[in-house]
Amino acid sequence: MSSLQGYVDRRVLVILQDGRAIVGVMAGFDQKSNVVLSDSKERVYSMEEGVEEIPLGLYLVKGDMIILIGELDETVDQAVDLASIRAEPILPIRY
Repeated sequence: MSSLQGYVDRRVLVILQDGRAIVGVMAGFDQKSNVVLSDSKERVYSMEEGVEEIPLGLYLVKGDMIILIGELDETVDQAVDLASIRAEPILPIRY
């Protein structure tokens, strides 16, 4: 749990069990690893089009839905042309 403390007030990428990729600034978390993201956007990947970013604003993610949280280097992330990226969407996790 204390490992999430280092991500507060930093831009992170969160991958969810249903395959969604959400980018936002981690505003906080609780003891169940529920995460609050501010200024968040969902990145939708496609082989036909570039990456689409859907604004979500303030977003709460349940801890049991999270697969991965990683800090983004903002300068590198801003330098990437998302419209030129073609990728298969992430498949949902199946148990």
